[in-house]
Amino acid sequence: MSQVLIGRQPIFDRDRRVIAYELLWRADKDSEAANVVNGDQATTDVMLNALMEIGLDRITGKLPAFVNLTKNFILGNYPLPETTDRLVLEVLEDIKVTDEILAAIKNFSQQGYTIALDDFVFHPELEPLVELADIIKIDLMALNQNELESHVQRLRNYPVKLLAEKIETQAEFEYVHQLGFDYFQGFFLTRPNIVEGKKTPVNKMAVLQLLAELAKPEISNKELDALIQQDVTLSYRILRYINSAHFNIKREIESISQAIMMLGRDTLTQLANLLLLSRIDNKPQELIITALIHAKMAELLAQQIHTENTSSYFTAGLFSVLDALMDLSMQDVLSQIPISEILKEALLDHKGEVGAVLKCVLAYDIADWEQTRLEGMDDKIISKCYLDAIDWAGEVSGLMQ
Repeated sequence: MSQVLIGRQPIFDRDRRVIAYELLWRADKDSEAANVVNGDQATTDVMLNALMEIGLDRITGKLPAFVNLTKNFILGNYPLPETTDRLVLEVLEDIKVTDEILAAIKNFSQQGYTIALDDFVFHPELEPLVELADIIKIDLMALNQNELESHVQRLRNYPVKLLAEKIETQAEFEYVHQLGFDYFQGFFLTRPNIVEGKKTPVNKMAVLQLLAELAKPEISNKELDALIQQDVTLSYRILRYINSAHFNIKREIESISQAIMMLGRDTLTQLANLLLLSRIDNKPQELIITALIHAKMAELLAQQIHTENTSSYFTAGLFSVLDALMDLSMQDVLSQIPISEILKEALLDHKGEVGAVLKCVLAYDIADWEQTRLEGMDDKIISKCYLDAIDWAGEVSGLMQ
């Protein structure tokens, strides 16, 4: 095995706060090919590399990680890290329930691991597993509405938390939230919640107007200075952030004009865009972290292909969640911001060099490994850029808060 491809998908509580990440991995982009004789062994090898070589702290910060258990792991043929408070062990739906399996899972529970049942569909023979579980994950695509409601009613007889997975839309999220699910997982986070007949809220419109001004290619340093200073809160946050240890500037920067001279217009514009997006109300913090990861990963990949203008790649990554932040289609958002044709084509159609890199970044974010290819770039480099972007995003989001 030459590489480890690993991604993460957030898991939210009822207040849309991230409480854990599920790890998504594959040994390599051909790991599902017919020449893989022992799939269980391959998955096991990947898990060991992901958890022990890269390290949980780097992937999930201080939050727990949901990891799929193969039969070999359950039966103790391969070791698990002893960080029992950091791992949620997912028992896969295709593992046959035997006395040996039940005894092993009970032992994990007694050691302090959290036990989750993945893609759960109730059958009477699974009841002993339910009695051992802490969390039960229900795939919305596997059950119709009546079956889903019946499962919730039945499982409420047990002291378990219910996690709805594969939530694709805001409507689905609201439905399972009303049903009383405790945790939520799916792509709904990055999808816009478009409600016809409603205007964009004032908070979002103000942000959009400032983004539009900042995006004007002909804006001068003097105009940029004046524009930022019009927003006292934005000016304060920029100066506070620039004077933090993150930038390691030896003497304090006291004005926006001084910051432009020291750091350059591109850096100041990127920072202003980032801080503006973070001000949007009623959106989970994880969405901003996602924007940060996209932006930094795109920039790092651009550096690897030795492009001169990495700021365009950063901006493309940062703006990749604008539709979700604004609850508008990307087409509608970009019609209100005078960005370059290069950025517009990248964001709308993934065209051009910037678009190719953005397509890779977005695919990696959802573990769509087949789309994470970049011509001439080793997959190990792409994986490293992703992990470095997670590190950077964690640091920056902490400073922003």
